[in-house]
Amino acid sequence: MGRLTRRAFALAALSVVTTTGAGATTGTATGATAGSRRPRAAGESEMRGMWLATVTNRDWPSKAGLTAAQQRAELIAWLDLAVRNRLNTVVFQVRPAADALWPSSYEPWSQVLTGTQGKSPGWDPLGTAVTEAHARGLHLHAWFNPYRVSTQADPARLVASHPARKHPDWVVTYGGKLYYNPGLPEVRAFVQDAILDAVSKYPVDAVHFDDYFYPYPVAGQTFDDDAAYDAHGGDFSTRAAWRRDNIDKLVLETAARIKAVRPSTQFGISPFGVWRNVASDSRGSDTRALQSYDDIHADTRKWVREGWIDYVVPQLYWNIGLSAADYAKLVPWWAAVAKGSRTRLYLGEALYRQGDPAQPAAWQDPAELSRHLDLGDAYPQVRGHVFFAAKDVRTDRIGAMARVVADHYGQTAKPPS
Repeated sequence: MGRLTRRAFALAALSVVTTTGAGATTGTATGATAGSRRPRAAGESEMRGMWLATVTNRDWPSKAGLTAAQQRAELIAWLDLAVRNRLNTVVFQVRPAADALWPSSYEPWSQVLTGTQGKSPGWDPLGTAVTEAHARGLHLHAWFNPYRVSTQADPARLVASHPARKHPDWVVTYGGKLYYNPGLPEVRAFVQDAILDAVSKYPVDAVHFDDYFYPYPVAGQTFDDDAAYDAHGGDFSTRAAWRRDNIDKLVLETAARIKAVRPSTQFGISPFGVWRNVASDSRGSDTRALQSYDDIHADTRKWVREGWIDYVVPQLYWNIGLSAADYAKLVPWWAAVAKGSRTRLYLGEALYRQGDPAQPAAWQDPAELSRHLDLGDAYPQVRGHVFFAAKDVRTDRIGAMARVVADHYGQTAKPPS
């Protein structure tokens, strides 16, 4: 099984970017100097988050098959790591692939725990995470992947009781993986039911979606939703418009159902960092990259402008000065989108790139991410940052996270609520 991570998709997305002249620079962008930082009032809340990924055991558990005591100890160690770095929020992936890290009424136990899908680990990871995070003053955001069923393509490898085995008509095979079909109303309702099961059982501070809606494009392959489009797409001029409406409905309906079950729980989404390029749409960003609106049918700008979600964390996984997707251009673009909206803007940060020898020169400079926070402080709409991911916070290859803490997190801050 391949390691399906945000890193993989960020790299894949950049592979379709027009990279002519995309040299990196390590200089500080205009308006992003330390002297331009927005002063924070005493006691002001600020998002300081860390993604804790479980798909393919990316961050936790370190491997499948550990004892319950070992898994629990590792999980608590991650929470303590967040506290030591003066973070205040952990975004915990609890439904990595149509499975569960809690005793779900709808889906099987995740195989990342025991190595066998459907096998109980003998304890409740999500329940423990919520309790232990709150005991440490942390917020716990439960991270759900809506439509991914499996990171491999053989339905027979799913546990016999899996909903995808019981409803094979719900499933599309694409790019060597299995997905629920977003075009089926019964799928949309089921996905929401599975998510709301956790919300009803635990006082999670937020429901969090990542960037996987319709799958990212795979060259030479077609996502086969012909039957669903024939049955449900008659009111739309194009298949793309119908697909975007399917995702819009998921977002709107999920938001409403969360508030009905637990009004204090927020709903946030972390989309791919580019909505549309300005060459495609005058409202788009000055970028040349994959476009979430066109390529994965996620109209992320609409969700923010209409206030459908409580917060948005665009994955701005590029360095300052990258010509094809410049962090220093994307921050003001997203700030302008969020301005006047009820949706709070946080920025997703590619800590995993810092010190990776495969990355451009900018990412070899320990100050790159600190400059990102400098730049964000120049925009009042930017209310914090979330770092991908936990393992990189711990490893901190070249001290980039330590630099962020020293430069920006001198004192603790309350998480937004």
